[in-house]
Amino acid sequence: MKYQTINGHDFYNMVVNASNRLLEESEYVNSLNVFPVPDGDTGTNMSATFKAAVKEIEGLNTESIGEASKKLAKGALMGARGNSGVILSQILRGISKGLEGKTSVDAVELAIAFKEGSNSAYKAVMRPTEGTILSVIRAAAEAAIDTDVKDIIDLMDVVIKAAKEMLDKTPELLPALKKAKVVDSGGMGLYIILKGMHEALKDDIKAEIKDIMPSEAKMQGAQGTEDIDIKFGYCTEFIILADASKADKFRDDIIPMGDSQVVVGYEDVIKVHIHTNDPGAVLAKAVKLGELSKIKIDNMREEHREVLLSKEEYKLKDENNEEAVETEEKKYAFVAVAMGDGITNIFKDLGVDYVIEGGQTMNPSTQDIMECISKLNAEHIFVLPNNKNIIMSANQAAEISDKDVRVIPTTTIPQGITCVTMFNPESEVDENEENLKDTMSMVKTGSVTYAVRDTEMDGIEIKEGNMLGLIEGKIKKVGASYCDVAEEVLDEMIDDESELITIFYGADVSEEEANNFASKIEEKYEDLDVQCYRGAQPLYYFLMSVE
Repeated sequence: MKYQTINGHDFYNMVVNASNRLLEESEYVNSLNVFPVPDGDTGTNMSATFKAAVKEIEGLNTESIGEASKKLAKGALMGARGNSGVILSQILRGISKGLEGKTSVDAVELAIAFKEGSNSAYKAVMRPTEGTILSVIRAAAEAAIDTDVKDIIDLMDVVIKAAKEMLDKTPELLPALKKAKVVDSGGMGLYIILKGMHEALKDDIKAEIKDIMPSEAKMQGAQGTEDIDIKFGYCTEFIILADASKADKFRDDIIPMGDSQVVVGYEDVIKVHIHTNDPGAVLAKAVKLGELSKIKIDNMREEHREVLLSKEEYKLKDENNEEAVETEEKKYAFVAVAMGDGITNIFKDLGVDYVIEGGQTMNPSTQDIMECISKLNAEHIFVLPNNKNIIMSANQAAEISDKDVRVIPTTTIPQGITCVTMFNPESEVDENEENLKDTMSMVKTGSVTYAVRDTEMDGIEIKEGNMLGLIEGKIKKVGASYCDVAEEVLDEMIDDESELITIFYGADVSEEEANNFASKIEEKYEDLDVQCYRGAQPLYYFLMSVE
């Protein structure tokens, strides 16, 4: 079958099939992550991002490829998880720009759209690194532009061949990949997507969206209880096809009608969520703004009688958020990302308004962060990602939001905790932002986890199951005992200017072990203040900081 042009229906089958293929291969993509610590989540993040994108066009019956691609990009933007997911969302955003306003496109126009996708991705990254997904999309786009084929199946054949050639070259561009004898994981994810798009056309696949388990990322309010008092019984969610500038007024209009309101506007779409006792009244107000789509109403009281909290409503029903909407605006609010109930409680005790459960292997999406931001009634909102792989999603949420959102690019939990501790509510927002960024640099962070594969890094031979000691994310120590490795990490971090050692012990470390370790460190460094807290974080036996 030949395709001189493709329209919205063809594009739908292409991207849905691509999403299904990426879902099937996500664990393989995860396995390509070079770092031997248990953080390999590129495949998971890219698949969740692309799944959010195709869910946005589920059931869309349009011939317009411009309309389909615009909705796809919007879904990816809100669902982006991790750096790889954010970059993927930017690729789709650029492709959408290239397809804007078109019912169908020929090979030349599709090639231009791929080039726009490449340009958008490069612009989104402050310091682009070759040998990554960026190189793969660039090579694919350039090949598409340079070819003179007219059939779109042939064009996609050119695209995937160029992508594969660049993917195979990534080890030559990044020494870490060469040493590990793998290709770039993000590049592989993109290659799988492009192959899925090609396959849909070539084999005339009428694709259906496959299910995916939802992320476990969820918001936790600073105040709350495990007992749910369901004051408003119907969880009501829908989309208004209307000017996003109307979102704020609509949010204000429905405040008296329930709680847990989330109203997010983006271009010509307003996404609404509310817990209410009268869904009909909410919908009646909404329909005055524009056409309604994807209406979903759940009886929470009925569901709660069956199960305390179902996974299907993890994003929108959190018992800790029943009192989330504040009637009076305050000057400052905080959103932080953390893993482990001990660390979560520390952030809450320090006054953080929302803690999003997430981190390594579980990166919250742009939408997860946006939901927190949208619920806060504050003049200025600070976001602490506490993980380098979440910073891009946080920045994307700040960019989309119409509120004053400042992302403090914390890469570790100790950095985030120190920032909240040092925050001065009496200072002006710009001064606070500058001070918090300075505070980050004063915190040295170490951690202890385990190796998930055999490898060699920086001349250090690593075997699966070894305990790994990291300083600022780099492997420095290897051993058999997590306590011994933790001590070696602290030994390297401590210098003559050190005053405070803070230890957060993980879910796999007993309180007795942690106290014994802390006592040993106190005896060894008797002039330093040593603090030990239950973090209950997974994967990492110890998170430690030296200030």
